[in-house]
Amino acid sequence: MRILIADDHAIIREGLKQIIAGINEEVIVDEAGSGIEVLKKAREFFYDILVLDISLPDINGLEILKILKSEKPDLHVLMLSIHPEELYALRVIKAGASGYLTKSSAPEELFRAIKKISSGGRYITESLGERLAEELEHKSPDLPHEALSDREYEIMCMIAAGKSTDEIAAVLYISASTVRTYRARILEKMNMADNSQLILYCIKNKLVE
Repeated sequence: MRILIADDHAIIREGLKQIIAGINEEVIVDEAGSGIEVLKKAREFFYDILVLDISLPDINGLEILKILKSEKPDLHVLMLSIHPEELYALRVIKAGASGYLTKSSAPEELFRAIKKISSGGRYITESLGERLAEELEHKSPDLPHEALSDREYEIMCMIAAGKSTDEIAAVLYISASTVRTYRARILEKMNMADNSQLILYCIKNKLVE
């Protein structure tokens, strides 16, 4: 089994490698520290599973997921994030991911997820399974936030979580002016006047904790 780990923090990559090494002796683990490196390696080499962080500094993990699923539909992608499941899990599963885990998950859960995905299955928690079933049973009209790009959605959630422009810029490795541009675009698409309306919307639709 060949696994590519994509995270911009070396210490996270090292920890993941140690966990994955316990699966069996036939696992080969490679790593990438940026979105550009992920795309380069995934296109150049064969991997069974990509463990992909959502918040990479240069290219959003959701964008990478969509690119690679269009180019390599057989590649299994396990999304890994600091964000709670309710923020991104449904969105990434719809985009073609084979599973979603938060970085606060126990090592044993990562182990189980990789084993399940490697056999061709999907790793979906009970709560996410219930949300998927509910959506299939009661298909609701498209909500305004579903028209946002992946980067816009990410910034909207960070605004709703109370992060300042400078904090968002630091986390995403972009300028404060770029964050303000995204914010204006988000408000325009959502037909809202200010952050307070955006925050209320996110709370009402359970997009933030």
